[in-house]
Formats: sequence, structure tokens, C-alpha cells
Amino acid sequence: MTTPKKAAPNLDTLALTRRQLHVIIILDCSGSMAGDRIASLNYALRSSVPELKEVARENPEIEVLVRVLSFSSTADWLIETPVPVGEWSWQDVAAGGDTHLGDALDAVEASLNADVMPGRQLPPVIVLASDGYPSDDFEAGLQRFLANDFAKAAVRMAIAIGGDADLEVLQMFINHASLRPLRANNAPDLVEFIKWATTAPVKAASQPTGADDPQSALAGQLEQFSAEDTDIVW
Repeated sequence: MTTPKKAAPNLDTLALTRRQLHVIIILDCSGSMAGDRIASLNYALRSSVPELKEVARENPEIEVLVRVLSFSSTADWLIETPVPVGEWSWQDVAAGGDTHLGDALDAVEASLNADVMPGRQLPPVIVLASDGYPSDDFEAGLQRFLANDFAKAAVRMAIAIGGDADLEVLQMFINHASLRPLRANNAPDLVEFIKWATTAPVKAASQPTGADDPQSALAGQLEQFSAEDTDIVW
């Protein structure tokens, strides 16, 4: 008995039904990041690009779009118009200035709307990497940010760079009981955490589980990072 061939997917239909997943990366480029930290951050982002592209290729039913914002004394979009992950390339950033995290959250909040994110949407992924303490009105910016429906629904992840990072501020950004900041104590940690934080939510989105809370689903995976206790290098 001949096994019938599986029909090829209708690419036109697939294009119409694809859901968008916006990945927004917020990077602390203040003066305290100068030296090894900013060099390691640039390396970590360059290293994460091919892995995120591969995850997107493995999940063609999802259109992964990337945006990147840096903040120091001002908040500046490195990529403001969402770009398909397949077209994304990393351009190194430099460090200097203050830590205006509140301004950064205001900029991201203003970009979370149906004009920028039309059609069928998965909860966006917003990754914050920071080593310092905000020098502006962070709490007011956070309040406005979390009042945004897209931000409330987002998978919010944070990476604390160095042993002096403000974990309380990063936990306030995450605003979730089960999910905690990842603590990058050295360059290898930072590379690993940037890769995981940008790819794990995309993988999770491609595996429907019926769960209403994607952050809780990811929280369990953090156990893989808690087994090892590395010395603080930064």
C-alpha cells in the first residue's frame, strides 16, 4: 500500500495566518558599563543574533521582529522600526552618561501600540539588561509602562550585569512573582543569559500549552542557572 504524500504547506495561507512576536531589547549604556561590561554586552548580542535567527527558522508560523533601545543620559532607538529577525545584524554600542531607565521605559511604552504592532500578536518579549541604579524618575516611567496593555501582557525579562546591579529595580520591571532577574557576574554568564532571554520565549511561543501566563512557564527554566554559584568578576 502506497503511503500518500503529505501535502506541501500553502505559503500564501501561512503568510496570512502568521502571528507576530516582537522582541524588544533595552540596553544600559551608561558610564558604569564602560570597559569589559560594554565589550561583553556587544559580544553577547552579536552571539545571540544567529541563535535567534535559527529559532525563528524552526518556527515559521511565527514572524519574529526585533527592536533595540539603548539608554544612558537619553533613550535612543538603535532599531526603532521593527525589523524581521532574518535581516537583523548587530552594531556595537559605546558606554557613557547617566542611567535614565525611566526615559527608556517611556520610549518603549510609546512604541507599544496597534499602529506599530498590527494584526495577530503573541505577547511581546521585552528584555532589559542593566548594571546600575536609575538616575531619573524610574518609578513614574515604570508606572506608565505597566499601564500599557501590550507591556502588561509582555514577557518581561531582566539581566543584572555585575554584583552591584540594582536587583530591586529589575524585579520591579519584571513585576512577576515567579520570574527573577538573571545575575551575570562575568562575560560568559552574560553571553549565556542574553542568548537564553532572547530565544527561550520564542521557543515557548511555538509550543501552545494553554497557559495564560507565559512568564510562569519560563520561570521553571531558570533552575538551570541557579545550580552554579560563580565568583563575581565585575
